[in-house]
Amino acid sequence: MSTAVTSAQDEQVLFEGHPATLPSLGAWLVAIVTLGIGALVYWLRARGVRYRITTQRVIVERGILSKRMDQIDLYRINDYVVDRPLMQRIVGTGNLTLEAMDKTSRELTLRGLPTDVVALYEALRKATEDEKRRRGVRVVDYEQ
Repeated sequence: MSTAVTSAQDEQVLFEGHPATLPSLGAWLVAIVTLGIGALVYWLRARGVRYRITTQRVIVERGILSKRMDQIDLYRINDYVVDRPLMQRIVGTGNLTLEAMDKTSRELTLRGLPTDVVALYEALRKATEDEKRRRGVRVVDYEQ
């Protein structure tokens, strides 16, 4: 039984390096195109939505080729929900959901608002109360 023992002086490096990126170029192209298409779809969806908030109403227009408009009068809003997930907090955006006493639009969510959502909520809440006062609207809560 013989064992071959080699010394460190006899060791030679035959290859050292990283895998080639050229053979995986197809996989890279597929990944880039897929991410690019996903980013384009997201960008188009974001560009296809327009929010307009006034002292009397909230208007949301959706669509690029065909347009749809939803509207809630401020005096019909009876609750708000501010939502700021971690990633949106990092980039400085947030969501604001409006719950209304409206037959067509009971709930309207404004997503990805590029502003201080809490400050917008406070301003919208004040404008809602002012609009209710201006129109003489009184909300009565009762339980049976």
